[in-house]
Amino acid sequence: MKIAIASSDQVNTDHFGRARGFAIYQWNGDEAEFIEYIETNINPEEKHQWHEGLRILGDCEVIIAVQAGMKAKYGIKKANLKLVEDEGTVQEVLDRFIKHEKFMSNL
Repeated sequence: MKIAIASSDQVNTDHFGRARGFAIYQWNGDEAEFIEYIETNINPEEKHQWHEGLRILGDCEVIIAVQAGMKAKYGIKKANLKLVEDEGTVQEVLDRFIKHEKFMSNL
């Protein structure tokens, strides 16, 4: 499963539409491997730039961001991507997501 985490500084999780980039991880059900950091071409001072994020994340299955606006949520859902809203460092939100997915798969 390919996971994209919104982050402007590659350390902290950011708002989906304002993130200057996305940390991309590949998770095989056991280990998560960092693949790359993809920069967006957005102006963080402007609103409604979520299309850029969707454009570059086409092959991801999960997006983790602090928050996403209503229009972005609709676009994410229409693109058949799963949005997880969480706050913290990139590593913290990745670890929580994986822990939750493992727990849920054992129910």
